[in-house]
Amino acid sequence: MKLEGKGALITGAGSGIGRAIARLFADEGASVLVAELNEEAGEAVVREIESAGGRARFLRTDTSKEDEVKAAVAATVDAWGQLDLMVNNAGIVGPTYTWEQVIGVNLSGVFYGCLHGLQAMSGKGGAIVNMASMAGMVGFSVPGLPEGFGSAPGNAYVASKHGVIGLTKQFALAGAPDVRVNCICPGWIDTSLVAPLTQVQPLLSWALENTPMGRLGQPEEVARAALFLATGDSSFMTGAPLIVDGGWTAR
Repeated sequence: MKLEGKGALITGAGSGIGRAIARLFADEGASVLVAELNEEAGEAVVREIESAGGRARFLRTDTSKEDEVKAAVAATVDAWGQLDLMVNNAGIVGPTYTWEQVIGVNLSGVFYGCLHGLQAMSGKGGAIVNMASMAGMVGFSVPGLPEGFGSAPGNAYVASKHGVIGLTKQFALAGAPDVRVNCICPGWIDTSLVAPLTQVQPLLSWALENTPMGRLGQPEEVARAALFLATGDSSFMTGAPLIVDGGWTAR
C-alpha cells in the first residue's frame, strides 16, 4: 500500500495506460479521480476500482480545455481532501485529428495539468508524472504508412511529445524541492492507441524487429513505472524522462 492516504488525479484514465495506472494506484491505496472524455469508459474504470475495494470517482474532462483541467484538480481536492499525485496521461494520435487537436490534448493538456496541479500541491509536496513517448526522444518514420509521421498529425504527435519532456524539466525547476515532476517515455505498448499498427502484419513485424525486447509492452509495465515515480522510491528524481520502450531508443 505505497500510496495509502494519497489523492490522485489521472487524465485519460478510461483505457490503455491510463486505466492501468488508475487501477494500480487504487490497489496501492490511493483515492483516484478518473478524468476522461469518454464517459462510459471512465465510469467503467471507477466500477472496476470499487469492485476491487478501492476508492474512485469519475469526472468528464477534455484536457485541451484549461477550465476543465482546473476543475478536475479542484474536484480531486474536494473529493479526497488533497491532491498528492497527478498523472497527465491523456493523449491522441492518428490521421483523423488535426495538428491543433493533437497539440491541444498532448501538449497544452499537460501544461494545464502541471500548472494547476503544481498550484494545488505548492507547499504541501507531491508528484506529477507526465506521459511523453519514445517519439519525444527521437524522430519517426513508419515504413509503408502513407504520410505516417510525416503528416501534420504525425508531426504534431512527435512535436507534442518532445514538448512534454521540455515542460517536465521546466515544471521540475518550478516545483523543486516540494513537488517532483518527471515523465515516462513508453515505446510500442499494446493499447488501442497502437491497434492500427498491430492489425497490419508488416507494420507489427517492423515494430517488433526494431524493439530489442522483441515484443510489445503491456500497459501494466508502464503503470509500474508511474508508481515508481509517484512514490518515495524515486525521491531524488525530478525533471527526468524514464524510458520504457523495450530498447527502441537504444539502437
